[in-house]
Amino acid sequence: MQQEHGKRNITLILVLLAVHAVYFLLALYYKRIYNGDSFEYIYAAVNLKENLFFYSGNPAMTIEPEYMTFRTPLYPLLLAAVYTFALNNWLVLALQNLLSVWNIMLARSMLFRFGYKPKYDWLLLLLVITWPAQFIHANTVEPEILLQSCVLLYVYQLLAFFKERKTRFAWGMSLALVGGLFVKPVLYPYTALHLLLMLFLAFRQQTGLHRQAQQLLTALLPVIAIISYNAWNASRTGKFHFTSNQSFNAIYYFYYYKSATEGIPAAQEFLRKERATMAAMPVFKDRYDYANERGKALLKEHMAGYIPYHLKHSMRFFVDPGKGDIDLFTGRLTYGRLYSDQTRGFRAYIQEYGWWQGVIRFAGDQPSVWLAGVVFLFNLVKLVGLVLFAINRRIPPGVRIFVLLFLAYFAVLTGPISTPRYVLPVSLLYMGAAALGFILFYESRKDQKRKAENGNGYAPVH
Repeated sequence: MQQEHGKRNITLILVLLAVHAVYFLLALYYKRIYNGDSFEYIYAAVNLKENLFFYSGNPAMTIEPEYMTFRTPLYPLLLAAVYTFALNNWLVLALQNLLSVWNIMLARSMLFRFGYKPKYDWLLLLLVITWPAQFIHANTVEPEILLQSCVLLYVYQLLAFFKERKTRFAWGMSLALVGGLFVKPVLYPYTALHLLLMLFLAFRQQTGLHRQAQQLLTALLPVIAIISYNAWNASRTGKFHFTSNQSFNAIYYFYYYKSATEGIPAAQEFLRKERATMAAMPVFKDRYDYANERGKALLKEHMAGYIPYHLKHSMRFFVDPGKGDIDLFTGRLTYGRLYSDQTRGFRAYIQEYGWWQGVIRFAGDQPSVWLAGVVFLFNLVKLVGLVLFAINRRIPPGVRIFVLLFLAYFAVLTGPISTPRYVLPVSLLYMGAAALGFILFYESRKDQKRKAENGNGYAPVH
């Protein structure tokens, strides 16, 4: 049995390596390995390597405080480590592909705690392969695959802690969360939820004070890391904060809302005016505070319309096929066109030609729509699997609640900017839960059938 399990592991790893190799070769062919954020991470890595200066802007130009804290340091540190051997981003992508394979195998290893068997590898593999974003973003210079690793390590340690209640798993959770924080700030608000979760688990255990004190310390570790990093940022910029990105995003979310309600030209004009207002402020602290307060004011002003809009687009998190990602990867779409009013989406075709002719013309002009359609169908399959996971009583309620709330956290946080890139940190958790939902549903039906047959006088199945 052990030997058979080992053979299945090797087979799965070889298949995953082959699929990643295909996408790596496609990346070599299309050469679309950068996105709008890539060069800031590259600048930060080169500045670290050459001058031990953490700065994500071009050092040949005027030093701006925003770029001192715009990107968090862990991904630039990874790039700088690779650049120590060779200033070659294809080496970075090769490493990310290997990390992606490791992530998939780690996600699979978590499923064994809940009744997963190697004979169902085909199902997990099918769900992974029919989601191209995993492979596209493994072949893009960006931190998403590394963030996915940190998130999976966090959940892996959490599940182990649920089962064994050993303090070392609590330390593992907090360290993984700290790692994720310094890859991308998307986990910054989650730190408060992590603290509450750890406090709840610590006091629910009713263990000795010494052990509860240890768990309290692990719960506070991410908070301590944030305060320390904020203090360092304050010494460099004059503002106690985690990242300059978060204040700008407070305004940037409304770009999409205005695009949807007033059109892209109006949204672009809105963003231009806000940027001009901030640029006129000579002090970074004032620019940061203005963006934060302006974001809050916009939310209050448009709350009745914005909240339903945000939540509606949060649902895209679970089904978006990522057609834009596919087109950017193959070069059919550029970032210039993506953020302009020149790109004609599906809705524009429907409005101009009607449903039937619109669908035909859109599919003819956009060949990737067929692949996106397949991905969308499998995303619906995953959603069904997630529902089956949520209602399956063979999985501990605490695990089900955590997974659903964790996915919801990322969905609500991304809102209108939701694309497969922002799903990636929890995509394998989503796929694993969906696969488990189908597997346990099938196993339950099979057990019920056996019981019915035994009750009717049939011989038991061994």
